[in-house]
Amino acid sequence: MAGRSGSAVAPFSVLATADGPGMRARLGRLETPHGVVETPQFMPVGTNATVKALDPADLEAVGASIVLANTYHLFLRPGHERIERLGGLHRFMGWDHPILTDSGGFQVVSLADARVIDEDGATFRSHIDGSERRLTPEIAMRVQEALGPDIAVALDHPVYPSRPRAEVEDAMERTHRWAEKSLEAHTRPDQALFGIVQGGVDPELRARSTRFIASRPFDGICIGGLAGDETPVQRADALDVVVPLLADDPRPRYLMGLGSPADLLEAVIGGIDLFDSVLPARVARNGQLWVPGGKLNLKNAAFLDDPRPVQDDCPCLLCTRFSRAYLAHLVRARELLAYRLATCHNLTFTLDFMARIRSALRAGTLPESLAELRARAGRISRGAVAVEPA
Repeated sequence: MAGRSGSAVAPFSVLATADGPGMRARLGRLETPHGVVETPQFMPVGTNATVKALDPADLEAVGASIVLANTYHLFLRPGHERIERLGGLHRFMGWDHPILTDSGGFQVVSLADARVIDEDGATFRSHIDGSERRLTPEIAMRVQEALGPDIAVALDHPVYPSRPRAEVEDAMERTHRWAEKSLEAHTRPDQALFGIVQGGVDPELRARSTRFIASRPFDGICIGGLAGDETPVQRADALDVVVPLLADDPRPRYLMGLGSPADLLEAVIGGIDLFDSVLPARVARNGQLWVPGGKLNLKNAAFLDDPRPVQDDCPCLLCTRFSRAYLAHLVRARELLAYRLATCHNLTFTLDFMARIRSALRAGTLPESLAELRARAGRISRGAVAVEPA
């Protein structure tokens, strides 16, 4: 499907593609005002203008080139006007590299008990102080323009894929109307704007939404409403609908909310360029460390006397300086350093995994590298915390 010819704000180039049956993976380069993002790429999530437990130097050390911040949360606290007065989001959080802000639409799902949806937007009860707050496409654009990220995202109405078809279709059509309003309201010329495809796991709805969003002059295409309660097979089937319709579209494709290495690899094979998720950092704070072939649960008593690093060949702060026994102690003592060290490791593992995928794409060897990459990813999946072999 032919879309716009490309963005002058965030131009995207496809540098290489993978050959083979069912192989849609591609190596890309996304240029932004604050730097280049090599794709496929994973974006650590900094909900409140920080990736929990890490500072900007940590993010650079783990290999992050772009981070995501949350429009809804920053809208509530400290407020977009305050961030704008203080020089914008990059200066505020001390991160002089690309930033993407989501639209706040995810909170339409996650805060379903505290919001009301109407044709023009969503009315929330703040989770901070209970005050009534309003988020519309126009407000979401105003907030993101004040924050000043390199990439903003249009407000959408996501619902879980398992919801009844009529509900999924209604939310999709509302997303389309809000996409139009977001385009009209977005005026900042140095900021890219991505639109969001919805439609659940229904093939007809996904195709209809893809055609609609791709026909509008967005700078990138987000694929929303997945990484929810669908199965991996349902997700793959949805991508098999969306991506072929975008085959001739020059814009980057961003699958929202996906974060486990195994899932990332399969989505890259399916033709996706960008990802984000809280998963690597969230499970790290619960003592789960990702390693080649599986994961370690540092709450397991077996690690209390283990002098080895979490991963022998890992360059992260944890593995180059401390032992499994030390981290196991910190986790039990609930020391703040545990969160920093574990998060540094999991993000290093995740971003290194993406770099390995890019290297295989660059060398033209991704099909031959799949067995090795899948073995490295192990059985890490969304939300899993069980102990697996190292």
